[in-house]
Amino acid sequence: MEAIEEDQSAKMDPPCSPSGCNPPEPPLSKNARKKLLKQQRYEAKKAEKKAQEKEQKKKDIERKRKEWEDTLASVTEEERAKLIESRRSLRKERMGKRSEEKEKKIERLNRAKDCGQKIIIDLEFSDLMTPSEIHSLVQQIMYCYAVNGRCPSPGHLWLTGCNGEMETQLQRLPGFDKWIIEKEHRSYIDALQDQKENLVYLTADSETVLDDLDLKKIYIIGGLVDRNRWKGITMKKAQEQGIQTAKLPIGSYLKMSSSQVLTVNQVLEILLKYIETRDWKASFFQVVPQRKRCEAECNSDHAVDGEENGDRDDEQESKKIKCGEVSSSNHTTL
Repeated sequence: MEAIEEDQSAKMDPPCSPSGCNPPEPPLSKNARKKLLKQQRYEAKKAEKKAQEKEQKKKDIERKRKEWEDTLASVTEEERAKLIESRRSLRKERMGKRSEEKEKKIERLNRAKDCGQKIIIDLEFSDLMTPSEIHSLVQQIMYCYAVNGRCPSPGHLWLTGCNGEMETQLQRLPGFDKWIIEKEHRSYIDALQDQKENLVYLTADSETVLDDLDLKKIYIIGGLVDRNRWKGITMKKAQEQGIQTAKLPIGSYLKMSSSQVLTVNQVLEILLKYIETRDWKASFFQVVPQRKRCEAECNSDHAVDGEENGDRDDEQESKKIKCGEVSSSNHTTL
């Protein structure tokens, strides 16, 4: 009797269709597990370093405060008033410069909406990521917006497929509602259906090398922190949608220490550098960290333009999230 009831229950509960269920996550390969462990050790070390820097910063602030108080205590009343007034003037001057820089930034970003290179970050992969992975991608997007804002020739940035947990975490960012950026709940295919012929998905699996940027084209960067689970997913998506694909010409200008893996913020910054310089080689060497290049390449004369990456990479690491699309780990391979 129980067997009959179980059989009837099975008939009443048919398996969900592929469209209604998320596909099972492919298991990690041995090499991918090694990379994941290495990345976890790196993140732990980075977190420890960040905590030490935070503590040191607190000590420096306290030391400077005490030095200021000691200075005021060691001078006459008249000299003390002059020092305080001088400090206020300097602070007012700094605030004025910041306000001026902010106005110029807003002007550049608004102008980019009319004549800047359109660049999309595709956020339609959130159902394939865990909340922590989504959080990582959100931090990456925050860094992308900051880089674009500092750029003398910023791009016209779009966030498409912004829904669910992705949207929730983005909304938690301070000032996100004031960002000068296009925010779309719809996919890029729906939002820009009248410009489908101009959509170009950037993916390492493409056979087309991106020789130049075309203002008429709209370049798409896949946002997916996948820990090497979804190889080739963006190329497959682009093919199914019938849109163009391309890959950055990175292999023509430098050798990578492993595969040609770049984070989303690096891809965006390379595009922005190229818009500014029209020089792929200079763009790659200014953006790609030395640790990702082969030793021979780093020691060559070509690496001179990228020497600043040693210090700048530490700044980037605080915001960096391995946002992958078609490569190993959680990178974008291009």
